[in-house]
Amino acid sequence: MIVHSSAPMALIGGAPVACAALDEVLSLSQDVVAADGGAATAAARGLALSAVIGDLDSITEDARAAYDDILHHVAEQDSTDFEKCLVRMDAPLIIGAGFSGGRLDHQLAVCNGLVRHPSRRCILIGEEDIVFLAPPALALDLEAGTRVSLFPMGAVEGRSEGLNWPIGGLVLTPDGQIGTSNFATGPVQLSVTAPKLLVILPSAYLRAAASLLMTAPARWP
Repeated sequence: MIVHSSAPMALIGGAPVACAALDEVLSLSQDVVAADGGAATAAARGLALSAVIGDLDSITEDARAAYDDILHHVAEQDSTDFEKCLVRMDAPLIIGAGFSGGRLDHQLAVCNGLVRHPSRRCILIGEEDIVFLAPPALALDLEAGTRVSLFPMGAVEGRSEGLNWPIGGLVLTPDGQIGTSNFATGPVQLSVTAPKLLVILPSAYLRAAASLLMTAPARWP
């Protein structure tokens, strides 16, 4: 571990990030870490960082100079910069911005990283959505009509209450039945059999999701 905190940490990636989204992430976090090229976004905002972690092939010279004393070079190429950060941050929750809106392959790799490291509780925010790995059980107080997309990254089953199209009795798979564009009929309860299901909600629910993941008693090993 490189950084430790008993409070949520912010993680900034190298993709474009809206100021309002970043401000929301920072307001929920105590420490801030940048993933490689995300240091440029931090430097432009004059942010104090706890660490810059990655293979450092994307960091700008200005950002390198600004954070020279907290650069952590991880040379291996078997993981993304997002994963390099995720496994070296010890916090009850990691809230990331700057990981969507750029290259599609990068976005897919980030989704893969959420599933590959299920013990890390992490929410990522984009321009319109948040995404996080569903814990074994969750309960969200959603308004009726709220979009709830469930995307499987592997075979997974589950049960739901409060969704217009329940998932009970279904086997969700990335190459078969998926669960996008569902919607809430009121508060939603969800339980799943494996750490394979991504939950995608409107970005307005960032705080609610952060509170849920911080307090949900069940977690993946």
